[in-house]
Amino acid sequence: MRIILSPTKKMKEDPDSLPYSNIPVFLDRTEEILFWLRQQEQSDLQKLWACNDDIVRQNIERLNSMDLRSHLTPAILAYEGIAFQYMAPAVFEDAHLDYVQNHLRILSGFYGALKPLDGVRAYRLEMQSKVKIGGHKDLYSLWGDALYQEIHPEDGVIFNLASKEYSKSIEKYLSPSDRFITCSFVENVKGKLVQKATFSKMARGEMVRFLAENSVDSPEGAKDFNRLGFHFRAELSTEKEFIFERTDIQ
Repeated sequence: MRIILSPTKKMKEDPDSLPYSNIPVFLDRTEEILFWLRQQEQSDLQKLWACNDDIVRQNIERLNSMDLRSHLTPAILAYEGIAFQYMAPAVFEDAHLDYVQNHLRILSGFYGALKPLDGVRAYRLEMQSKVKIGGHKDLYSLWGDALYQEIHPEDGVIFNLASKEYSKSIEKYLSPSDRFITCSFVENVKGKLVQKATFSKMARGEMVRFLAENSVDSPEGAKDFNRLGFHFRAELSTEKEFIFERTDIQ
């Protein structure tokens, strides 16, 4: 079983807390993207990144000083968004790190597909960005089926904890023999089940932690997840979508 997860915009660099184990598999392509980004005007980068002046300046400084082979942080520690905060990898035991290294892949517009202990530098680039390199219209076109081929497990089971922006880079290439299960974390609001972005991100991180702590090796094992007030709803779920409803609301 392979677990896929989105990256986050917020990143840090911490090359000292935990050693990285490998260079990302698509580093040559990442170098092409980096070269392209360095050729862009500041105004174009601001449109691409959709952020304020301070964040633009910070990320231009990152681009100009970025060495993709040195001062690297393990990917699982580099991302600081909500999902990773709730995963809390900094306090993982060795067995949990081994589990995520074997099962988890972080999708990235800049790096492609990352193992948790791959060494990365802080960057800003979403998968949906209109990066036009080598005749490609965007990053989805640039990466093509490479991400699917890289993350595809022997048993064909892919457990999707990624947002639609990232999961679509995999879903497009699924074969009939694959089993692709998306987790949806919902809440009853006036009789209607809705997904709240913040709670979904929290639950995705907690789910990774739950899977690692329990050495879960099949999607069925995820049905016992009961954190943050979420519980599996068998009657609402299907073979392709597992529904977890937040019912224990204080």
